[in-house]
Amino acid sequence: MSHNSSIEKTQNAGTLNTANHPLDLIIIGAGPIGISCAIQAKKKGLSYLVLEKGCMTNSLYNYPLDMQFFSSSEKLELEDIPFNSIEAKPRRKEALEYYRRVSDHFELNIQLFETVGDIQLIKQKTTKLTAHQEGLKHNDGTDLFQVNTSKATYFTKNVTIATGFFDLAEALKVPGEELPKVSHYFKEAHYYSGQKLAVIGASNSAIDAALACYRKGAQVTLIIRGPEVGPRVKYWVRPDIMNRIKEGDIGVYYNASVTEIAKNSLSFTQDGILNTIENDFVLALTGYRPNLPFISQLGITLEGAAKIPSHDPKTMETNVPGLYLAGVICGGLETHKWFIENSIAHGDLITEHILSKT
Repeated sequence: MSHNSSIEKTQNAGTLNTANHPLDLIIIGAGPIGISCAIQAKKKGLSYLVLEKGCMTNSLYNYPLDMQFFSSSEKLELEDIPFNSIEAKPRRKEALEYYRRVSDHFELNIQLFETVGDIQLIKQKTTKLTAHQEGLKHNDGTDLFQVNTSKATYFTKNVTIATGFFDLAEALKVPGEELPKVSHYFKEAHYYSGQKLAVIGASNSAIDAALACYRKGAQVTLIIRGPEVGPRVKYWVRPDIMNRIKEGDIGVYYNASVTEIAKNSLSFTQDGILNTIENDFVLALTGYRPNLPFISQLGITLEGAAKIPSHDPKTMETNVPGLYLAGVICGGLETHKWFIENSIAHGDLITEHILSKT
């Protein structure tokens, strides 16, 4: 184990130089769980670095502007630092402010807008090393990970992947999906005022968008693949959407599958019958998935139809020694199983396991 004081900074680039002092841990992702992992690493004296391809809490930043969390602010707190919000359940803007302040409070080592390209395992006992890598060998022969990013190369004994799942949208895989009128992300309702808007999906993101756009004057039609609004829609939102549908304020087609999107229309089948409706914009909010190809390339086994990454829930270590998972990515395609509040403990489990190996 090495301490943060051993981390050297290059004078020009301002990036961490790990050539002579490999880190104990690199954390990929600066969301709430990545921040939680970094706090635990710092508290336990590990040398660490957080790498984030976007801004601080990048996924939260890309949420709808007025998005409200399902959980209360108390359940989203880190390290007992109070999360004060106007309502019991905080909104996006409040969460961005809270997690930024927590990061500042702990003075965490975070490199923003730095994308991880690939991670290579350097097996010191069996791999033919370059002259540079040879100079990095530990006295105990510990294997290292070489992390290559858009800005630098780092060496570390362990890696934690806490990248969430909001970056990759589920594709419809239909003609016209590439049209500029189609978006897989919803930001703000004003843009769709007075427009014929189709919202594809039945879960929270789709229902929230449909209601928000309706209240800004859009003519909203829901296209739902199943027989009803999704069962996990927030309990205080469900009566609202059901009443809007009942009153005819928001149109809906159940058991419907989109077949084609055109410049001024959208086609779908419903119970085997082809329908076409006039349409100006499409919000395809059918879900998101973690970057599983990246996980697989690292040698982590994906198990079952849900492609759950192999890991020990007691330590969060994967089948690749030294590679850990934290947060929603642990559930593979079952992204509804892990949240901020039930993933906060991952950082402590990972840190304790790393310390047990030293």
